[in-house]
Amino acid sequence: MSSDPSSARWQGGDVTPYNMSWQKLMMWWFIVTDALLFAGFLVAYGFNRAAADTWPDRADIFQLPFIAAMTFVLITSSATMACGVAASRAGDGRAAAKWVWLTILGGLIFLGMQAYEWSEIIDHGARLESNPWGVRGFSAFFFAVTGFHGLHVLTGVIVLLVTALKQAAGKGGKEGTELAGLYWHFVDLVWVFVFGCFYLL
Repeated sequence: MSSDPSSARWQGGDVTPYNMSWQKLMMWWFIVTDALLFAGFLVAYGFNRAAADTWPDRADIFQLPFIAAMTFVLITSSATMACGVAASRAGDGRAAAKWVWLTILGGLIFLGMQAYEWSEIIDHGARLESNPWGVRGFSAFFFAVTGFHGLHVLTGVIVLLVTALKQAAGKGGKEGTELAGLYWHFVDLVWVFVFGCFYLL
């Protein structure tokens, strides 16, 4: 029998073979599988774009300064989330709650800006099955990928709301805040790739 204390804790169910809690391990598994799903969406988008004879000019469709502002808001929220995780690790629940609330605010602003962007695109005549720019698949990919990401942001805001309330009540552990932070950083990182594929290239 192994005398390694970490091995004994693993066999007792406290940690996994990777020397982390099972909650964190499951979060990492979720992130990896979800990243593969987003990668599949973006690869399919890239393949269809490469196969098309023409593709709409992003400058004719999107308000690029507005999209850059959306991106700035989401990246800034990732920084506030990192501060919240650091405060939680230091045992300062009040500061952790404050930073998480700021992260929630950033997420809500991003979702509001995305809703405005969608309304503008829809007002121009874009639908899942058609659009005025002559490339049928463009709007379908746009709504599917950005909508799927927006759903992730909304889910993250709900998770962060629960985390902030627990921290404010003094019931939030550092691991719960760290797990919420891992998810939020993942959502922010995915947006960087979505931003690059749809708005820059």
